[in-house]
Parts: sequence; structure tokens; C-alpha cells
Amino acid sequence: MSGMVRDSRLDRSRQVALQIHEILQARIMKVDLAPGTVLSRASLQLEFGVSQTPVRDALMRLQEEGLVEVYPQYATVVAKIDIDHARQAQFLRLSIELEAVRRLTEEAPAQTAAELREILARQKAVSSPETYDVFDDIDRDFHRKLYEKAGILQLWANVRRQSVHIDRLRRLNLPMPGKMQTVLADHEAIVAGIASGNPGAATAALRKHLSGTLSIVDVIKAEYPDYIRG
Repeated sequence: MSGMVRDSRLDRSRQVALQIHEILQARIMKVDLAPGTVLSRASLQLEFGVSQTPVRDALMRLQEEGLVEVYPQYATVVAKIDIDHARQAQFLRLSIELEAVRRLTEEAPAQTAAELREILARQKAVSSPETYDVFDDIDRDFHRKLYEKAGILQLWANVRRQSVHIDRLRRLNLPMPGKMQTVLADHEAIVAGIASGNPGAATAALRKHLSGTLSIVDVIKAEYPDYIRG
């Protein structure tokens, strides 16, 4: 993966452990910290200018999320991407988002489609290798809008918590040739299905979209054999 630019500045008005967790989580999710990377507590204390306690608390949060593995008295290591966990997260998202999209084809489809098109236009504008991070952030905006318009926004946070492994897998997939163009085409098909009030077309487009990364998991594993488990 590309080299990362570290920003280790902390806002001392906010809980320090939470901020360290957020920074490390972002690095792991973007695969700037690759699976298998050893996280030195001493190095993290030095980087963030903090004592042992907030670093320990941040790593415990990451362990609870399945993003690191802690070996007492030995090391803390960035966890490999768990394919079984990724498949279960995909199942959860499909179950929720298929129903959300079906509902949106019946309830104010024109307004929903218009709002999704605004997001899609922003995503198209950053569909280049130099802006993977922004493209990925806007992708989440697109899906979050589905939850918002369907009146199930509280479920979004639950889904995000369960999606760490599928998101990391997708991050490996995103730089592959044609992936961003496929994402954009899938989003356009979802919007078109909603706009036309056609639940069959909208749900078929969504199902294809959410199945894309796992459908080529063998290709991703061949490219990154040391990053993936399962």
C-alpha cells in the first residue's frame, strides 16, 4: 500500500485514548498499518506523547473490534482480514439495504434519487488513484443516505461496527484496475432503479454492488496472501 502521512496531533480537550483509537483504527482500515504489523506500545507512547494508560485503552478497543490481536507479555499485532467475518457483515448489509432500497422505490423515489445523485457527482469527481481516501469516504456517504432516507439511520452505526473486515478487504480491492468505475456504475444503477420506482432493478443493482468484493476474494488473496485469513 502507499506510504502514509501520519498526523499524531491530539486535541487535549477530548479523551486522549479515544483519539488514539480513532487514529490507529483509521490507519488499519486504510491498510496503512498492514495485517501482521507489530504495534509497539513504547513507540506509540512516544509518537503521541502520552503515558501507557491511554495507549493500552486504545489497543483494548481495537482488540474488541477485531482489528488487533494482543499477545500478553509479547506483542500487539494488527489482525489479518477475516473472510468469514467479512461474509457475515456482507449478509447483514444485504439484509438491511435490500429492504431499504425496496422501500425507497415506493416512498419519495424522485427526491431520494436526487440526493443520491448529488453524492454520486461528488464521488465521480474524485475517482482517481490520488484520491482513494476521499472516494471511499463518499462511498460511505452514499450508503448512509440509503439508511437516512429509509428512516433507519440508527442501524447505520451498528452496521459500521460490524463491517471492519469487509471494509479492509474492499480497501485492498479499490486500487485494482476498473474497481472505482465499477462502483460508480453500480451506484448509478441503484439510483436509476430508485428513480424509476422499480424495486426489482434497484435491489438487483444493490445486490451486485455489495457482492463485488467478495466475488473476487481469491484474486485479492493471491495479491495479498499474508493479509487475509480464511
